[in-house]
Amino acid sequence: MGADREGGARRRPGRAVAYAACGAVLLTGCASMPDSGDLRGVESTPRQDTQVRVFAMPPREDASSSEIVSGFLEALTSDDPDYETASKYLTEEASRRWQPKLSTTVLANGPGAEAEHVGGREESDSLTYTLTGTRVATVDAQQSYAPASGDYSESMHLVRDKRSRQWRIDVPPRGVVMGESDFQRNYMSVDKYYFASNITLGTSPHTAAVADPVYVRRNVDPMTQMVRSLLKGPTRWLNPVVRSSFPTGTALDKTVDSLTPDDRNILTVPLNDKAARVGPAKCDEMAAQLLFTLQNLTPTVDEIVLEAGGRQLCALDEFQAKAVAVRGSVERAGYLYFLDDEHRLVRLAAAANDAEPDPVPGALGEGERELRSVAVSRDEDMAAGIGLDGKNLYVGALVSGGPLGEPELTSGGKTAEERLSAPSWDAQGDLWVADRDPRDPRLLLLKEGVGDPLVVKTPPGLEGRIESVKVAADGVRIALVVKKGDKSSLLIGRIERSEDQKAGERSAVSVHELRSATPEWEEVTAMSWAGDSRLVVVGREKGGVQTMRYVQVDGSTPEGSAPAALSGVKEITASEDARLPLVGYSEDGIVRLPSGTQWQKVVTDGTAPVYPG
Repeated sequence: MGADREGGARRRPGRAVAYAACGAVLLTGCASMPDSGDLRGVESTPRQDTQVRVFAMPPREDASSSEIVSGFLEALTSDDPDYETASKYLTEEASRRWQPKLSTTVLANGPGAEAEHVGGREESDSLTYTLTGTRVATVDAQQSYAPASGDYSESMHLVRDKRSRQWRIDVPPRGVVMGESDFQRNYMSVDKYYFASNITLGTSPHTAAVADPVYVRRNVDPMTQMVRSLLKGPTRWLNPVVRSSFPTGTALDKTVDSLTPDDRNILTVPLNDKAARVGPAKCDEMAAQLLFTLQNLTPTVDEIVLEAGGRQLCALDEFQAKAVAVRGSVERAGYLYFLDDEHRLVRLAAAANDAEPDPVPGALGEGERELRSVAVSRDEDMAAGIGLDGKNLYVGALVSGGPLGEPELTSGGKTAEERLSAPSWDAQGDLWVADRDPRDPRLLLLKEGVGDPLVVKTPPGLEGRIESVKVAADGVRIALVVKKGDKSSLLIGRIERSEDQKAGERSAVSVHELRSATPEWEEVTAMSWAGDSRLVVVGREKGGVQTMRYVQVDGSTPEGSAPAALSGVKEITASEDARLPLVGYSEDGIVRLPSGTQWQKVVTDGTAPVYPG
């Protein structure tokens, strides 16, 4: 049936040439594209070794319309830097108009393609194919990832040239479309760095570096891609709360095609004349942004040299960058804190294997107040604790003999679960907590942990009650577990602060543009920041069982394995510094997961483990 019909499009992974480290080879197992046949889904290419570069084949002479469609879709998944091969499947006019870098649509599987014969005529010189699939995510022109759902359907029109009689696409799909496995092979997530624009840290240096994750093509000169992306500025979501030190209009010098560090791991970055007049301090900030960004991509960059206007502007190494800005992922905590069997605050050296905790100095460790949850400031000078019944918030200094006064905050909720959440300290030394009272649910901030709480404005469309709060080390992002009915999800918001015009008035603080980091999860029971743009989450996917996984702030799944399984997890904590072990509270007590090992018991009687923050 339909042996002479050009209706279905079928894709095979063999329509590509791969260049491996040992040389250029033709992929084995190649199969030719059928000229005709029944409708087939356009299958995703099997996951290839990331060291293999894949280049598409141009259209052959007298290719059928189905071959043109399949070859074009295959070319979209190749490592062709500017999609030049994919453009050969288009008419000259369509090739000029097409903008493949405008967006990438990721589908659960490769796109299906079905021909629609106009007026029932199969010999027409004009054909429309409908591409279909199930959306998983989109990557926009700024390379920013966003989860997506629902059906994908888009038309693609082909014409046959009257003279050459060759089929070509004159209306391609918008941007690029591919299956999830092809996306994982082609793209990788990398953090680029900017500086918090409204945050003054309580410790030196005073500038916070903020990670802005983007997806770049892993085999298409990712180093140069990341530099160009950094120079273009932050993504729209992060832009209101960060700044770049690069002058507006700064770009790579027009003579630069590719950037490569030398044999001493020094990367020289020639810039255009927009950067030629920057001063030494500004230049150091520019170099720090580049160094933080590229070290997140590769370990082969130890120093940045910036040039513009025919001269060297500055040079900056890793040690010098630490004097420019601070990243949460390189600030090591001194201690791990938790509550002992008497509900007092105790601590262990974070980087040691000691199993005998000591009470913290001060009333929260030495006094009589029983606690259910705690938080320790990032400088480890202050601690906050929620009373055992969840009603009161106490704040005290971690100094021996330090007093504990009256509660800084009291909730009117009827039960412990309807009262105060575990608190969280931000980078400025301010304390955040959620009051879960159903009659008056609020997100609150206490300046330096004391005084009258400030009600933090949340988006009007926020549905559900905030159950837990964790502020990122950069001070401009906040993670919230929000519960609505039987479902709870992890949302990431942007913190904005604005000073009131009236003298003596406090600044207004608000959370904006909440977005889900766990779109497929039905329940989130515990979470913690575990990197500059990564969190560790405990919960359940739809219809699943309890699991523990790392997630990115943009809702994507980071590369690498999930933490080792741990049963009965009630609480989890991680440091942004990946050198420190993951720590949990489970049915076995307080346990930790050093890198490359299995879970190890710390103490049997203990709850509420936290690193500073």
